[in-house]
Amino acid sequence: MSPRATRAVNLAHTLTKTARRLPESTALVSGPVRWSWRELDDAVGALAHLLHERGVRPGQCVLVHSTNHLEYVQTMFAVWRVGAVLAPTNVRVTPADVAGIARTCRPVALVCHRDFPEHASAVTAEIPLPAGILWIGADPTDEDGVAAAGSPIPYTDAPVRVGAPAWYFFTSGTSGAPKAAILTHDQMGFVLTNHLCDLMPALTERDVSLVVAPLSHGAGTHVLPQVAVGAATVLTRSGTLDGSEVWELVERERVSNMFTVPTILKLLAEHPDAGVRDHSSLRHVIYAGAPMYAADQQHARRVLGDVLVQYYGLGEVTGNITVLPPRLHDHPSPDGVEIGTCGYPRTGMQVSIQDETGHELPAGRQGEICVAGPAVFAGYLNNDAADAAAFRDGWFRTGDLGILDDHGFLYVTGRASDMYICGGSNIYPRDIEEKLLEHPDVSEAAVLGMPDPVWGEVGVAICVPVPGACLDPDELRRWLEPRLARYKLPRHFLLWDELPKSGYGKVVKRTIRSQLHARSWPPARPRAVS
Repeated sequence: MSPRATRAVNLAHTLTKTARRLPESTALVSGPVRWSWRELDDAVGALAHLLHERGVRPGQCVLVHSTNHLEYVQTMFAVWRVGAVLAPTNVRVTPADVAGIARTCRPVALVCHRDFPEHASAVTAEIPLPAGILWIGADPTDEDGVAAAGSPIPYTDAPVRVGAPAWYFFTSGTSGAPKAAILTHDQMGFVLTNHLCDLMPALTERDVSLVVAPLSHGAGTHVLPQVAVGAATVLTRSGTLDGSEVWELVERERVSNMFTVPTILKLLAEHPDAGVRDHSSLRHVIYAGAPMYAADQQHARRVLGDVLVQYYGLGEVTGNITVLPPRLHDHPSPDGVEIGTCGYPRTGMQVSIQDETGHELPAGRQGEICVAGPAVFAGYLNNDAADAAAFRDGWFRTGDLGILDDHGFLYVTGRASDMYICGGSNIYPRDIEEKLLEHPDVSEAAVLGMPDPVWGEVGVAICVPVPGACLDPDELRRWLEPRLARYKLPRHFLLWDELPKSGYGKVVKRTIRSQLHARSWPPARPRAVS
């Protein structure tokens, strides 16, 4: 039989179906503005028509740089409806970073929030934009504004085939040449279904979702299952995370689910309003993107109840590696493993722990976490070298280290690149960080290896005190000594006011390393630990 081009379902069709079924129900909420599904669908059709009129064609890329906004959601579905590829950026990156991303994905159009003209100028200085720039948040009278897309014009979802790109997902970090993971319509259709199956079972049009993380990454993916079932999505109005606003919205809108990252969840659970606002409507508070330390996880559970849902994954697998539902957050760790599990493999996915040669390791043995299944991306955009490094014998190599227990639960023990070697011993920071966060006066902690003329590398622990606490590095060292094997004990303990984080809330260790070098590393040799 000759190969055939199998048709896939355009992601925009999730909106098309819901708008037919629930035209007058609430789709999006932002402050006093409430759009019905019919209004959102009409707005998407009008913008898709405008993009087409400007020359955007199926398979071409549209770059999006904006804070969360009603028109951001409109833009996502309009780009897909016309058959083009969405390429959203982290709103916190520099104009030069966005220009670098544009060099990689070669967009024909840019949709940019009006507050970021420097970013738009950097892109236009780098590459031509034949379809021009459209502005989010512009006055409706501005002919280049998304809001000026015009009266509702029916626009049929463009046909797409299996393997057609839908989303260029730029991986965390913008140092060096950025990498764009290609997410396809059919792959994202599986992710959407899997989110409904594993993360938010029984989600319906009666549910309400709150967006507290950037739509450019995980929170944007989280919108898709809401649209598919007809659940309303609420956007915050603050430019930064405002715990008071979040808890007021949870109470007022009867929010039932939200996607967060561990740092956001920690801040929300520690906010005073979490103890006074009614959050009994919450059923699924999903957190992902980085490990959540046990102390923070336990506090969030005490405050919010058994509503936490953890998933583990990377952008290249759109988060679809493991899931830990609320009822399993007390799953016991096996002997010798002092961290909690991130759950069991997602439906339809397979996890393998492999050694350096690609051989699968038995339960209890640490190795690289590798994954296979329909959620794995199609590869990197125009980057054969990155593809070759990321795949081995068909498995996607995450670069994370982990252990599977006898029941198939996964434990992420560290990032391979985080490991350092001190005096010939391999040291993985996560266990040390978990221990530090058990100290009542430590709010955040990061441990990394730094160069040392005697030991090769030594551990450096950077701790952020809880507000009002007075930490002493020597006391912290003495407190930690009986809780760790001696070879794991950091040689240096530093106190900082805050840890540098990415736009998605992850602690960025390469920035910490750069800051330590900028502060004339190494410091004076510390007193020997006897």
